[in-house]
Amino acid sequence: MERRICLNLFSVFFLLSTFAGAQRYCWQSSPGDSANALCNRIAVPEGYARPASPEGSFARWLQHLPLKPGRGTVYFYNGVEKPNQRVHHAVIDIDTGKRNLQQCADAVMRLRAEYLFAGKQYEDIHFNFTNGERVNYSDWARGLRPIVKENRVVWMTSGQQDTSYTQFRKYLTQIFIYAGTASLSGEMQAVADISEMQIGDVFIQGGFPGHAVIVVDMARHPVSGKRVFLLAQSYMPAQSMHVLINPGDPQHSPWYPLDFPGELVTPEWTFQKSDLKRFPK
Repeated sequence: MERRICLNLFSVFFLLSTFAGAQRYCWQSSPGDSANALCNRIAVPEGYARPASPEGSFARWLQHLPLKPGRGTVYFYNGVEKPNQRVHHAVIDIDTGKRNLQQCADAVMRLRAEYLFAGKQYEDIHFNFTNGERVNYSDWARGLRPIVKENRVVWMTSGQQDTSYTQFRKYLTQIFIYAGTASLSGEMQAVADISEMQIGDVFIQGGFPGHAVIVVDMARHPVSGKRVFLLAQSYMPAQSMHVLINPGDPQHSPWYPLDFPGELVTPEWTFQKSDLKRFPK
């Protein structure tokens, strides 16, 4: 009996130590396999090293995003395989939903909101509808609901206080319906100097359509000082979030050099350096 108790205590200690400091991804029913975390699956280029992102930061959370085994397959929201399977390096293990909603900007907002929700930073979860109306998750959690009437938003009380994950996802569905690249671009802050890029920054062109991709990891060469970064996206129609290849440099793909000349050419969109933006503090 004593030996069994000791073994059980050891097992508990092992599990606690294994998952201590682990990132929380609320769409998963249990802690993910750390071997499939992005930072453990995608090696940095030879000679480079990842930055030591602070514990609890958005950067660290993105670096540990769970990936599906192998290269994975990108599916549309309706379960149909995306015809072009040549643009991704890996597929993020996160649901797409059953409606054509979680497209490019929506995927960026989903990741940002999921991070804040996991840390119970409810007051920091907010996005603008295309008409400019700011929609706070904290208001939704208090039972208020935004009703769109003739391009105006009227707030109505239609529920009780609820911070469950189910209600959080319902909030995001409303955001996806009434927000997009135009509204997200307008509420983000421009990064004036691309050399100041951080994990979590977004290349975004607001429009109808526009496009957005998010920086999910970076690495630096300790001698040369050169830096590289990884990009992830969803696209149109709504589809599996995926880490992009670098079509311009297959040798170093999926990494992109921070000192890229001219335009940033991704598999399905071309950005300018001036398109880099950041979520406000």
